[in-house]
Amino acid sequence: MIPYYNELTEEEQAEVTKTIALLQSQTFVLERRYDRKTARYQYNKEYRICEKHLEFLTEYFSIAGIDLIENRQYGVMALRGNQLMGDKISKLTTIFILLLKLVFEEKMNSVSNSVHVYVSLNEIYDKIHLFRLWDNKAIPITELKRTIAVLRKFQIIELLESDGEINGETKLIVYPSINLLLSAQEVRNTITQYQESEEEEDDNLSGDDENVSEQLALY
Repeated sequence: MIPYYNELTEEEQAEVTKTIALLQSQTFVLERRYDRKTARYQYNKEYRICEKHLEFLTEYFSIAGIDLIENRQYGVMALRGNQLMGDKISKLTTIFILLLKLVFEEKMNSVSNSVHVYVSLNEIYDKIHLFRLWDNKAIPITELKRTIAVLRKFQIIELLESDGEINGETKLIVYPSINLLLSAQEVRNTITQYQESEEEEDDNLSGDDENVSEQLALY
């Protein structure tokens, strides 16, 4: 492994080092990301670097008991392993992850040739009410913004437009990385858990919340 790295040019070494840090900080690297300036999907240089040095990177992370997984169907590189330290995410962020996965699966099951899904905040709100996942109080805008920031950091969503206030009409792009977080059964179990504890105003992480957190890398 070390000889391979030493044989790279200085530029290639810098690229590999940067990509390792990127994976460690955000868990996922996407093949294509939405560029709000051009309103188009752009190929991601770091994904190509992962592909080019995949064997080396796989061995590198395996030393720490972490798997680097390439999902070619969705164009996603992802870290997986019990050794990952999970971000402590809020109840609202967990709820969004659960519902975004449901939305992704629903829309992918419809006639669609794209791996990217679009959803408005109103659609998410409707599901929150449908499954009784939040009390009757309005979701604080500051908490909503924090949730969106976390999900963007981990390459799970992107805002379709860069300007304007965040409101119910705000459109989100749901990246295919959401499909690599939790199984359908885990989603159902966690939703059921929230429904059963609906009246408890407690933002502490449950076991299933931690399951979500453990899949979002924090080093």
